[in-house]
Amino acid sequence: MNKNFLDIKNVDFTIGGKTKVKDVSFSIKKEGDIICLLGPSGIGKTTILRTIAGLEKINKGSIELNGKILSSEKINIEPEDRNISLAFQENSLFPHYSVEKNVLIGAEKNKKRVNNILSFEEIIKILDIKKILKKYPHEISAGEAQRASLARSLLTQPDLLLLDEPLSNVDQSFKEEIQVKLKNILIELKISTIIVTHDSYEAFYLGSKCGIILNQTLRQFDDPYKVYHFPNSVEVVNFLNRGILIPAKVTSQNSLENDDLGLIQGNFIKPYSKGSNVQLLLQPEDLEHDDNSNLKLEVVDRKFRGTNFIYTLRTPNNILIPVLVHTHHHEVHEINDKFGIKRPIKLEHIVCF
Repeated sequence: MNKNFLDIKNVDFTIGGKTKVKDVSFSIKKEGDIICLLGPSGIGKTTILRTIAGLEKINKGSIELNGKILSSEKINIEPEDRNISLAFQENSLFPHYSVEKNVLIGAEKNKKRVNNILSFEEIIKILDIKKILKKYPHEISAGEAQRASLARSLLTQPDLLLLDEPLSNVDQSFKEEIQVKLKNILIELKISTIIVTHDSYEAFYLGSKCGIILNQTLRQFDDPYKVYHFPNSVEVVNFLNRGILIPAKVTSQNSLENDDLGLIQGNFIKPYSKGSNVQLLLQPEDLEHDDNSNLKLEVVDRKFRGTNFIYTLRTPNNILIPVLVHTHHHEVHEINDKFGIKRPIKLEHIVCF
């Protein structure tokens, strides 16, 4: 039986005597996988990273890396003996060192490792920090400081890399480019990584698995596609804010009905008996626009997203439904216009609660 590269088993993550997240279990199956943890501020995501790094102890469960127990009720390997690198969200550069000297600390730690290593020059080029190398931390922006800290962490080439909101201070115009470069670096070097972020799109892009932390628990841990399309609870739906729940009644093994939208067909993710009252998840891409449809709803809001519009429609029962339309659509609808929904309504999958 193959062991997982990282195993978190039934751990209570605690800081200052206060339990932040209870009974957490998840794993990194193979070296080089990237895990993203999502959750609201203050929920305990950073505490999880600090504990894995060895900065906080545990009194329940175990943390095992590459077959070696790092933390348990009886064992606590010191941080410097774990070969784990933790890059904090806040500026963690040494103020009296230049950016170059800060970054090279990572290279010094890495002297004994010789395989699959990007050079100092390659990493500073990829992260676009060459122009700030001679400056000191107080002379650079928060985003530049984050990238310098990230460069230092990458140069250590740890067994496990922990990143706390690594791109939160990076300008939006530059963020996607950095995300692509960061993912390529991590894959090329096969650095197993846990990334804490509040940005679900960032998590869905970077992570091979995503964990959603809510109300002191790891509510869902799955592929990004499944987290988005098959959320396992109302709490996850509300947190991701990528759709709404509308009342419906199950009419057959592959259909249900809503008072405003009528019959909706599709494949249920889990079975419900006929006549069951449920809450149906509708995401913006689920409904199709059709100017010729006899099902028309009132436009109450329109958000331009570059490649698409998100229209908010009001139903007769005062439910607000988001619908995505490509911006190449020939007619842009204004507030108070009538907006047609294609019938019959067919969903790829029906998710209910």
